[in-house]
Amino acid sequence: MAGGVTKRDEAAGEAFYTGLPVIDRFSQLTDADLYRPLPEGWVLGLADIVRSTAAIEAGRYKEVNTGAASVIAAVANRLGHSDFPFVFSGDGASFALPGTQEPLAREALAAVAAWVRDAFGFELRIGLVPVSAVRAQGYDVRLARFAASPDVTYAMFSGGGLAYAERQLKEGAFAIPPAAPGTLPDLAGLSCRFDEIRPERGIILSLILLPGPKGDMPTFNALVAKVLALAEDRTEARRPVPEGGPKLGSPFQGFREEAMATSRASGLSLLDYARLAARRLTSYMVLRFGLPMGGFDPARYKRQLVENTDFRKFDDGLRMTLDCTPALADRMEALLASAEEDGIARYGLHRQDAALMTCFVPSPSRSDHVHFVDGAMGGYAMAARALKPAV
Repeated sequence: MAGGVTKRDEAAGEAFYTGLPVIDRFSQLTDADLYRPLPEGWVLGLADIVRSTAAIEAGRYKEVNTGAASVIAAVANRLGHSDFPFVFSGDGASFALPGTQEPLAREALAAVAAWVRDAFGFELRIGLVPVSAVRAQGYDVRLARFAASPDVTYAMFSGGGLAYAERQLKEGAFAIPPAAPGTLPDLAGLSCRFDEIRPERGIILSLILLPGPKGDMPTFNALVAKVLALAEDRTEARRPVPEGGPKLGSPFQGFREEAMATSRASGLSLLDYARLAARRLTSYMVLRFGLPMGGFDPARYKRQLVENTDFRKFDDGLRMTLDCTPALADRMEALLASAEEDGIARYGLHRQDAALMTCFVPSPSRSDHVHFVDGAMGGYAMAARALKPAV
């Protein structure tokens, strides 16, 4: 087999992620010993929306978020499950799969890029990078598995390899073309039915924190611990999703995006639109009034939604969306500015007055639905823009 990868390697690779130990304390994820290297033969899938800043400034961040989340939904639907390593970054997404699943990944990425272009007029830059190519340049891709709740785990990345692959893609390497116009990915379960989430503490803070040029990881990890300790002060900070879940939008909140996600190449007929509208009205009534239906318990679903939300992550650094007081944001910024001046870290912050949520719910009766939260006025994309260049 090419690259010296045997069938035994492939079988071990496919079981790699589900076999990782599950970490249930987020603060533990600064421990490098908890991360395991991806097996040989794996590939990284990458996607980001080109010129996303201009789209954000035009008020189209909900569409940007939907386009980014569609990458994860399309791959999950092709795999038949969402238990694979991925990371959502607001205006893009990344994932890792065994090399045997590269054709599936290539097809899903190409279809999503075509759909994002046709539906929103965005260019989605996509690529597949062999992990062997990353390691050949002295970087690595290592994973840990964090339990956001008893029902959902998210992958955490370290080793610098994912960031290296993203830089290479932006420079034109490893790119793959989008599919032909009219090609549609399977985006079943992707929805955007909630109102913007208003903060209870004052502001929604989007934060990105990366190691600085000194490369002093023990000191950087100590800085991350300080930031997390500040974020855990319940008098001044909380997760961005309220305990009872976000408020429902109107029955037709996000209708356009969901219609696009479920349409065929020939488009939706009037009957299709009517069926979608009826489903949304039913869902709205069930959630709004807490009416159990079949095996679906609205109260349990809302509890799971809060617990399952992906509001903090590690991918070669810390990303976090927080509902906090302006005073706490000021203290965090002062702490990070000092660390940046000392070469310990690079950071980007963005303050806004709301968060937004994009959901992937393969089945309402299952508990493994995933929810991506970001700032509603640029979020991670604007925080990334504020980062100083690496030296």
